[in-house]
Amino acid sequence: MPFHPQVIAFRDKRVALKLAPNSEVSPAQARENSRIWRAAIPSDLEPVGEITDRTIPGPAGDLPIRIYRPDSEGPHPLLMLFHGGGWLIGDLDHEDPSSRRMCNQLNAVVVSVDYRLAPETRFPGAPEDCYAGLLWAVEHADELGIDASNIALAGTSAGGNLTAAVAQMARDKSGPKIKHQVLFCPVIDYSFDRASYETHGDSFALTQDSMRFFWKQYLGPDGESNGHCPSASPIRAESLAGLPDATIITAEFDPLVDEAIDYAEALRAAGIDVTYTQYPGMAHAFNELIGIFDAAQVAVDEACDRVLFSFKK
Repeated sequence: MPFHPQVIAFRDKRVALKLAPNSEVSPAQARENSRIWRAAIPSDLEPVGEITDRTIPGPAGDLPIRIYRPDSEGPHPLLMLFHGGGWLIGDLDHEDPSSRRMCNQLNAVVVSVDYRLAPETRFPGAPEDCYAGLLWAVEHADELGIDASNIALAGTSAGGNLTAAVAQMARDKSGPKIKHQVLFCPVIDYSFDRASYETHGDSFALTQDSMRFFWKQYLGPDGESNGHCPSASPIRAESLAGLPDATIITAEFDPLVDEAIDYAEALRAAGIDVTYTQYPGMAHAFNELIGIFDAAQVAVDEACDRVLFSFKK
């Protein structure tokens, strides 16, 4: 099917802002451009019980996080949330709409991590920050009102990449135990050879040129060797056995769709319980835009249903 009418309307609004592509401006301007269009085309923000911004100790100093609490008595499950943005842009506001929605739907404490960005901090800084945030949350379970036996991870695009990486790190470092991972439109492999890069490489939401630029900024001069590391390309892990249940949600018009399909198949082959859903007519990272795309709320709610099922196992 063609782009959904809501996607076309959103695309037209984005184009009207006349913002330069990320690859043609400085990282600082790319970040500012992201804030500009998100302010100009706002998503819906659900009320939650409480939202707190703070810093915690990270691998290289203070690490900003945002904590979302439901309006109910705990202890609550924990959802660690890692935002998207090609490891180069994005902040705690980037996935605020979906963080709020997931907090309410899961009745969970959500901890969103503002990991260090490239090119100022290159790989593996981002996954190290995200894993450190997870460890901190578990260590402070009593303070946060968390039931540390029910933990899930979630992220979009580069955040989906970090979700998959942290799930593997938790497995390989003997904890904490993760029950579910949600990968929205994830980056899975340092490769541009799959057919969807050609079919959807000029999609307005994410282009092949943009992905090449993001990978270059993230991996730095040792890109080829770093790109083969499982913490950068989760599908390249020696084994995917023992990973948590997974929900992988993609958009039809996304250059990353084929690598997400491949990862779902690889996880299934390793014995992992996986649900894969592709949303027709949607563009990359559609799930972040609650209130702009009807499918965004549907996708987030689908993911939450799957997480809740894993929590009950």
